Amino acid sequence: MLLDVAVSPDDRYVLTADRDEKIRVSWALAPHNIESFCLGHTEFVSRIFVVPDHPELLLSSSGDCTLRLWDYRRGQELHCCHLTSLQEPAGPWSDKRFAASRISYWSRDSCVALLCDSVPVVYVFHLDAPRRQLVYRQQLSFQHRVWDVAFEESQGLWVLQDCREAPLVLYGPVDGQWQPVPENAAGKKVCAHLRGNWAMLEGSAGVDDVFSSLYKATFDNVTTYLKKKEERLQQQLRKKRHKNPSPGPNGQAKKVKSGEAS
Repeated sequence: MLLDVAVSPDDRYVLTADRDEKIRVSWALAPHNIESFCLGHTEFVSRIFVVPDHPELLLSSSGDCTLRLWDYRRGQELHCCHLTSLQEPAGPWSDKRFAASRISYWSRDSCVALLCDSVPVVYVFHLDAPRRQLVYRQQLSFQHRVWDVAFEESQGLWVLQDCREAPLVLYGPVDGQWQPVPENAAGKKVCAHLRGNWAMLEGSAGVDDVFSSLYKATFDNVTTYLKKKEERLQQQLRKKRHKNPSPGPNGQAKKVKSGEAS
């Protein structure tokens, strides 16, 4: 099952992410020829993103709660960030599994925004391309579920959320931190349009837990098998004792007269 597709900026490679934990890099002109596999995720790969100004780098997210950086042509993992380590231990989502539903990139400051499905949090990273690593910068928390995020080069980070009063919020960098920006005329116009079509937007975007059915399920079949095996052995042993009663004092099986209690 394919979950995401990307094309390299030079149109040479087609990259696919699937449920079987792998990313495949194929030739665009001959997709049956595989250039490499990016292996390392332990759950389904939900999103992939080729960095525009660093076309050799790939970002990927997965149901294993990680964001990974790859040299995809070589199939080499360069950096792995565990999102669970960025949460507060006593936080409301500390024990919840989640996968990223959107990876957005701002080339102006090599900034990466990661939106997680069913969790009202947006993680912000800095892509340190020379060192081939991701640097965690900030966590943006919201009172409502976030449906989507996108960077606009001249503005900042737009956040679409499940809030009819303020469906669209703009964040901008202030002293190295992302802060809400006062609503401008363009933002007010878009918000008014969203409120006018709220029923359609809520019905299409307000689906909960998009990836919940994709997680691997584990079953303890061994315990059930051993229990049934023990029951069969006990049943066979009882049948054997019934057919061959225990011998009497002289070594012969004692016959029970009709009418006597067994």
